[in-house]
Amino acid sequence: MFKGEVGQLAGRRAARLAAMLAVGLSLTAAHPGAHDAPRMPVSGAPSATIDAATPVGTVMAFHAALASGDTDAALTHLAEDVVIFESGGVENSRAQYASHHLEADAAFSAAVPRTLVSRTHGMQGDMAWVISVETVSGTYRTRAINSRSVETMMLRQVNGQWRIVHIHWSSAEIIR
Repeated sequence: MFKGEVGQLAGRRAARLAAMLAVGLSLTAAHPGAHDAPRMPVSGAPSATIDAATPVGTVMAFHAALASGDTDAALTHLAEDVVIFESGGVENSRAQYASHHLEADAAFSAAVPRTLVSRTHGMQGDMAWVISVETVSGTYRTRAINSRSVETMMLRQVNGQWRIVHIHWSSAEIIR
């Protein structure tokens, strides 16, 4: 593939993700009652109680797999062409995520508990979105962590199963 073709492909993927997010956000605004219960602990949730047949369940199963250190299980919830935005960086595939940040994300998730503050979710056709706000507090590698995390996940139904096609993670320290 030539450099120009790569740029065009990246542009089309970005436009597709922007369109999916716009649909998700507009539907979220139209359905403001689609929230889960607030202040719900989400780390270490037993995967046996999670229904991965739903978009929210898929997101929960992904996080439970990370928190338990089961990176292979975490990867099963991602589409091969997943795009992950985090801290100004981009990973453009499941394979790239697996070779770069997966292990560190699993170690962090295992060490630092997350508490759900709010979650909005919805779907349209074979696309769904799950938007979560969480507090993340604990210690990671001797460093105190106390932050608010915002997560947007877009999912697509593939062969009857929900797969995460886009993740955007953002966080900021909570200053007391």
